[in-house]
Amino acid sequence: MTVYSLRALQVALFDLVAHTFNLDPNQAIPGITLHLLDASQAAHGDLATNAAMVLARQLKQSPRLIADTLCQRLMSCKDDERSPLYAVANASVAGPGFINIALTPAAWAHFAEQLASNAGSFVQKEHQTPSSSYLIEFVSANPTGPLHLGHGRNGIVGDVLRRVLSFCGHQVQAEFYINDAGVQMEKMGHSLKIRCQQAAGQVVEMPEDGYQGEYMIELAQQCINEHGADVCEHNVSFFTDYAYQILLKQQKADLEDYRISFDSWYSERTLHESGAIQEALATLQERDYLYEKDGALWFKATEFGDDKDRVIRKQDGSLSYIAADIAYHTDKFERGITHLINILGQDHHGYVMRLKGTMQALGYDVTRLTALLTQLVSLKKGTVPVRMSKRAGTFTSLRDLVDTVGVDAARFFFLHKKVESHLEFDIETALKKTQENPVFYLQYAYVRTNSLLNKAKESGITVPVATDYDGFMFDENERIVLKKALNLNQILHSIEHSYATHLLATYALEMAQTFHAFYTNNKIIDPHAEETSQRRLALVLVVQQVLGLVHDLLGLTRQERM
Repeated sequence: MTVYSLRALQVALFDLVAHTFNLDPNQAIPGITLHLLDASQAAHGDLATNAAMVLARQLKQSPRLIADTLCQRLMSCKDDERSPLYAVANASVAGPGFINIALTPAAWAHFAEQLASNAGSFVQKEHQTPSSSYLIEFVSANPTGPLHLGHGRNGIVGDVLRRVLSFCGHQVQAEFYINDAGVQMEKMGHSLKIRCQQAAGQVVEMPEDGYQGEYMIELAQQCINEHGADVCEHNVSFFTDYAYQILLKQQKADLEDYRISFDSWYSERTLHESGAIQEALATLQERDYLYEKDGALWFKATEFGDDKDRVIRKQDGSLSYIAADIAYHTDKFERGITHLINILGQDHHGYVMRLKGTMQALGYDVTRLTALLTQLVSLKKGTVPVRMSKRAGTFTSLRDLVDTVGVDAARFFFLHKKVESHLEFDIETALKKTQENPVFYLQYAYVRTNSLLNKAKESGITVPVATDYDGFMFDENERIVLKKALNLNQILHSIEHSYATHLLATYALEMAQTFHAFYTNNKIIDPHAEETSQRRLALVLVVQQVLGLVHDLLGLTRQERM
């Protein structure tokens, strides 16, 4: 069988364009695409390119005239077995100058063979882009309490982005920045001491700005049980360290159970202890980007687009929170990583400009730094909003939610919307064991592939192996399934450049929907039509491989039965 590849087709098309119009074949032509047509456009062909429309201005010709010329060249090349364009069955001009391309049956048989053999390997080979290095910082919760729902959304976006970029061949490091220094840590220690005193029978009030959560009461009782009531005589630093160790360990356990792991845990304390903060501020001072006013130290943020200058050191001598972030991001840039990605809460909008301003002032290329801001999460049961209050017996933490709906539902529901959109998490839907639940619907599609393959074997029908695919003539409905499977490469390419991880969740449901619809409308196993059965079982193997890969990239369980 002749080997076909969408990537090879794209390269051959670009070479054809270059030679047809005397362009430099080594010079990339920005904006030219070759993409799969979806099911609604199946009548127009399998692929489409905008090459003629992109070249129109440069060549000073009409797009349709360019398209006509390219179609003629494509049709003259399709008989050359040495060229990837041998996969082209037909090419035609559409609309203002799009070129629609239909592929040969042999090309589709090859794609099916490759996907069924190992979808992961095939997609990776199709997805050959220069390898880059990425540092993704996400979650980065203060170690002052349990992880909340916002951390759940932030975490799944970072984790799936890490999985996709790694799959695409990049070097990726996931990092958790531990905010373990500053006023909030002292406040946590003071709050725990008061709770311990209360647990020991002392009459003492918790200040309004203390940590009021019930978890602090539980932590205090644990501390009393371990150390006795005399523990109340210790100073605040003892309680700060005690709470810090336990709460950070709890956060790590919650993330691990949520199927999120980190390559590094970066402590803010180390920046204070090493002198990195003062060193970074001294560099800013030398570059004349800091000044003193009203007893405080200010950064000239307005020189970098901010609406006002920002305090770095307050009048009382304490540092603002961005001071440590300046030193932390200086360290990030100095590691030589090509892409730095911060996934932050929606309340960090102004902070991003401020941070980039300090990095630009230090001489770094801030185009290497991207910030994704995840919007708020709210809970509901059906149409009824759920108050996120543990005191009221409802949900307050990520652990509460995961324990209730399961890891798979939590991960998928947190991911399936754009990060810049508010997310309503419907607990009622997440608990359903019906097709109304998108996670159930997706996992059931994968289970159905196993069921069909097992049923075929029980019926005495041979399930084809990859070497049997040569000669399969997939009909229009079958090609729709194959096309959706092949489209995974374009989805991953899009995520690689936009970091829009929700696209993978959307694709997963579309792939499942395409397969369920095909199953409903076509008889897959028919003892009286073995050739048709084998061709369609080949499709089942394709879907199984692709859905399995998607499950892995989403961090979901591959269910064998439901």
